[in-house]
Amino acid sequence: MNNFIKLSKINKSFHDHKNLKVLKKLSYNFKLGKIYSLIGPSGSGKSTLLNLLSLIDRPSSGSIIYDNKQINFENSKENDILRANKIGIIYQQDNLLSDFTALENVYLANLAIEKNKELSLEKSKRLLKRMGLSSRIEHFPSELSGGEKQRVSIARALINNPQVILADEPTGSLDQATAKSVFDLLKKQINSKRIIIFATHNRFFAKKSDCMLEIVNGNIRTVNARVKNT
Repeated sequence: MNNFIKLSKINKSFHDHKNLKVLKKLSYNFKLGKIYSLIGPSGSGKSTLLNLLSLIDRPSSGSIIYDNKQINFENSKENDILRANKIGIIYQQDNLLSDFTALENVYLANLAIEKNKELSLEKSKRLLKRMGLSSRIEHFPSELSGGEKQRVSIARALINNPQVILADEPTGSLDQATAKSVFDLLKKQINSKRIIIFATHNRFFAKKSDCMLEIVNGNIRTVNARVKNT
């Protein structure tokens, strides 16, 4: 079995919104080597689920298991280390540091782990070259196009060679042609030791996943699947 992430009876409520129940007894297993899409209307819980998977937020109840180890949400330091080493996050808005160049945005994400600036710089340059950004590494985010900024975001998410890549509407703010090129680049990052999970409103991209998951009434419904959830 290659179930790397296991969600069991996940509930998530927001008590500052009249006890709004977003996720309800949600259970699902995510397998290595696969790419999953999350679809559903705004407010259905796509971003909420990604925040739980990224360990940025915690469920109201239920359990999350990463690589056969149950997450202890009281141990934030351990979860921060797991996130830094195993999880790469791509946001709809690039979320880049505006005062730092493309290269700096990427290598700073690696520096805390490598503890070696020269090695982090070299790794980041190679990765940005793979993203087609060799000539843009010294440019600031304000000097980059939307597609270029998302490519930097993908490089930043990949720099620590994560086993899990989570993307929240990674093409949502881009025109169709640019969105397609960014999505194609993202999909190329899948390998046998990695999971990619992305939320999208775009069914064209959603259908290109191994498994399209729709969040309905706080739970997951499989729309199409080339992988069994066992």
